[in-house]
Amino acid sequence: MDMRSIMKQAQKMQEKLQQEMAELKVEASAGGGMVTVTMGGTREVLAVKIAPEVLESQDLEMLEDLVRAAVNEANRKVEETLGQKMGSLRVPGF
Repeated sequence: MDMRSIMKQAQKMQEKLQQEMAELKVEASAGGGMVTVTMGGTREVLAVKIAPEVLESQDLEMLEDLVRAAVNEANRKVEETLGQKMGSLRVPGF
């Protein structure tokens, strides 16, 4: 297999991975679902949902901790998913 063919295959695989990243959405919760974060494959936070009872408690520090935990968990899920996808991509000849 020539190098040009290998490079074309690698480029196609990279384009496929970038498309999958753009389409990927993960959701993570903290505090038993009190805070839920939706994150895209590019690690952009797409949505944050906060249960009304969190606001009723007026515990700002707890809310901050829950948001931080949910964002970190969503980031971990994105990383894990992308790692699995990259692990499944193999360039022939390497």
